[in-house]
Amino acid sequence: MEDDVFLVRFWGVRGSISVSGPEFSRYGGNTICIEMRCGKHTLLFDAGSGLRPAGRALRASGVTDFDLLFTHCHYDHIIGLPFFVPIYDRSVKVTLWSGHLAGRMTTRQMVDEFMRPPWFPVKLDVCKASLDCRDFVSGDVLRPREGVVVQTGSLVHPGGCIGYRVEWGGRVVAMITDTEHEPDKLDRAVLGLIEDADLVIYDCTYTEGEMERHRGDGHSTWQQGAKLCEAAGARGLALFHHDPTRTDRELDEIEKLAKDRFAGAFAAREGQTLKFPVSLHKKR
Repeated sequence: MEDDVFLVRFWGVRGSISVSGPEFSRYGGNTICIEMRCGKHTLLFDAGSGLRPAGRALRASGVTDFDLLFTHCHYDHIIGLPFFVPIYDRSVKVTLWSGHLAGRMTTRQMVDEFMRPPWFPVKLDVCKASLDCRDFVSGDVLRPREGVVVQTGSLVHPGGCIGYRVEWGGRVVAMITDTEHEPDKLDRAVLGLIEDADLVIYDCTYTEGEMERHRGDGHSTWQQGAKLCEAAGARGLALFHHDPTRTDRELDEIEKLAKDRFAGAFAAREGQTLKFPVSLHKKR
């Protein structure tokens, strides 16, 4: 591991449902899973189908102690959990975090409800790894590992959703998925999470031209992502949670338009890795 690098790896960038086929080969078809490595510390965000290849990579690299933080528990963000190899390994320790169901359901209850018959052949107790379930309330500041600070905030999505701001080594990466914006209005909670960020990973499921017929779905657009990043002084914008019907060619065109609007924008691709050198003595 590189102790002086904040690494971001995209294991799944597709929204709603995984897809396959030649027209989706370059951007990928797995649903949401993002890895952030803060030096020796590994954090995973969401457990979509992209969690399966992430698990194989963690095993290959010898990572046995890490955190998995959920934004929410709709199918496309949890479907990979039962197929996540590390949770069946008794040498592994995983800390699971959630806050979108605060006061309604604990993290442990959420996972127990999902991973059991008849939805899955076996119960969670077949997992041999040490699973430490942690609950929080939106707005809490989490400190999952030494030197790593994670701010949390509520996003606009049916059933609730949490946005994350990860700070380490003078760098900031924000994870903003499954959120719907109001026309001609910038979400103050999102602005707070992405202020002066090196990278904003933002829900760009739709375009503004598509939004009118998708009001209430709980998703946003690349145009709104660009406006938010400009207002917040963010430097990079990763478009993700791609609509399952969006082909590689269509995403190429969206990326071009987004770059013309905001120079730091790009359409995230499955397997893509970004590295941000850090100064471990620098404070923001």
